[in-house]
Amino acid sequence: MNLDELHLMQQLDSQDMLGEIEALPAQLEKAWELGQTQPLPDKAGIRQVVISGMGGSAIGADLLAAYIAPTCPVPVIVHRDYGLPAWAHGPQTLVIASSHSGNTEETLEAFEAALQNQCRLMAVATGGKLAERAAQVQIPLWKFEHQGQPRAAVGFSFGLLLAAFTRLGLIASPEKISTEVATTVTAMKKQQENLRADVPVARNPAKRLAGQLVGRWVNVYGSGFLAPVARRWKGQVNELAKAGAGFEVLPEADHNALAGLLNPADIQTRTVTLFLCAPSGHVRNGLRLDLTRQGFTAEGLNTDVYEARGETPLAHIWTTLHFGDYMAYYLAMAYGADPTPVEALENFKAAMKAAR
Repeated sequence: MNLDELHLMQQLDSQDMLGEIEALPAQLEKAWELGQTQPLPDKAGIRQVVISGMGGSAIGADLLAAYIAPTCPVPVIVHRDYGLPAWAHGPQTLVIASSHSGNTEETLEAFEAALQNQCRLMAVATGGKLAERAAQVQIPLWKFEHQGQPRAAVGFSFGLLLAAFTRLGLIASPEKISTEVATTVTAMKKQQENLRADVPVARNPAKRLAGQLVGRWVNVYGSGFLAPVARRWKGQVNELAKAGAGFEVLPEADHNALAGLLNPADIQTRTVTLFLCAPSGHVRNGLRLDLTRQGFTAEGLNTDVYEARGETPLAHIWTTLHFGDYMAYYLAMAYGADPTPVEALENFKAAMKAAR
């Protein structure tokens, strides 16, 4: 598809995923504001936090954990599985069960394990069984309204957690974070001016990058607080474009993945590796990114770089994430794929439910 033919894009995009992407800055802002009024568990004596979630809910937790890592005084673990780690017990452990639908079976089991282990507990959901159970056992529930796909609610899954951690006293002052959220939303909107669907390919970097990825496997590299953003880009290419992708994290990738550039040659030449960088990242990881990319290009492999916009780490996270959402959307258009339905995932969930 020609990415400047808006009428064809509108026909293919049956559930307006583009509208979800365009509304992401406002969603992040709304989530932060909503989080200022929700009920909290007792905040005294928290020594570790487990955030249980899958998919779009888990990626919001990943982003939060990476962003607060330099300042949060307690460990924060994102748990993508059933149950809980053996050490997660007692009121010193806060478990946050996050499920967009409220019906994610892994998260529901983790919630029950937290109750059994007498952990401190709160829930984040639009409704479903999680909301019902939270009400039954009188656990603080942060409920939000969102009718679309979980991956399109990443502003909620991150922004609500950010508000919770701030109000629990686990990260910097609310005034500082509030200012950073506002400047981040401004940076996203400014970048968005060049990414909208009515901006032609010649002036739209997200469309141009999507065009380069057609017919190729996509790998995304990130470091520090951009590592979960690399994971997000990978997931969006999978779910929106129905295309293959992977992600790697620096500096770990320089200790293994860098050695795997030679074989099989026919696949390597059909791969594009995208490197995400930010001026506020660790200076040594910035050097690693440059040298790693040089290693790829020396082998004749395709690479490209996205440089984060904005002035703060929070802005760097969210401008990078937002660009990736636009890029994956345009890649879906180029492949002729409706970006919202995920039939393979729904069929798998149905098979799991039938096999109980």
